[in-house]
Amino acid sequence: MRKLLRNRTFLGIISLVMAFVICFAVAPAINTASAKQTEIVRVTKSIPEGTAITKDMVQSIAVGGYNLPSNVVRDAKSVVGKYTTAALEPGDYILDSKVSDKVKSPYLAQLDGKKQAISISIKSFAAGLSGKLQSGDIISLFVSDYGDSKKTVAPSELKYVKLLAATTAKGSDTDQKDQQKKDDSSESDNIPATLTLLATPEQAAHLVDYETNGKLYAALVYRGDVQNANKYIDMQDQYLNQSSSNTSTGTVQGSSVSGPGGVPGNGE
Repeated sequence: MRKLLRNRTFLGIISLVMAFVICFAVAPAINTASAKQTEIVRVTKSIPEGTAITKDMVQSIAVGGYNLPSNVVRDAKSVVGKYTTAALEPGDYILDSKVSDKVKSPYLAQLDGKKQAISISIKSFAAGLSGKLQSGDIISLFVSDYGDSKKTVAPSELKYVKLLAATTAKGSDTDQKDQQKKDDSSESDNIPATLTLLATPEQAAHLVDYETNGKLYAALVYRGDVQNANKYIDMQDQYLNQSSSNTSTGTVQGSSVSGPGGVPGNGE
């Protein structure tokens, strides 16, 4: 056997046989499988996570069936109306695992027990910044007609609050709406009726009081980079911690929340 393996003629014959098998058996089988066409569903435009899929977002195309994932979606009608469980980009194939019959709220899955999600009502179009607020915005809350004196207050404990979602009266988050041009009726359907906020238990208690005894207005403070947005939330948390500490020790101080770069907070 060793002599055969050292024999160049024998090795040459073996190489030729293997090349023959690859060229006339394996390669044609692969080509046949690749040439076999099957229909799948492909994304035609960017679709954010949690968005309801519409007809214009997907298309059916014929592709080679070789090595396709077993859970690739093959019927466009089966995904229209479903919600994406991950962000999809043009050219992506849609998999069963990337769509769901029910909308998923990623921001609710991020709750860690230290803060809560609480919704407040938007009692007028202006109170919700005319429908222009978006998930991730940092907002300040103001209260009008508060209490028996009907005064307007700017609570320091609500100076910087993260907006998780703006939701319409039909229960759909405005970020999930298709951003294409709409007619007047669909525009009115996209007006937020509530704002869902990330709040500490202390802030949540204040929000309930302010909504019950006054009218809440939202003002946009920051929209942009997540790290910069978190700086505002960190400053708000520092204020709340300091306020809680002062209360527990009986100390009364006139501190309030300052913005990045020394921007004064309420009462400064």
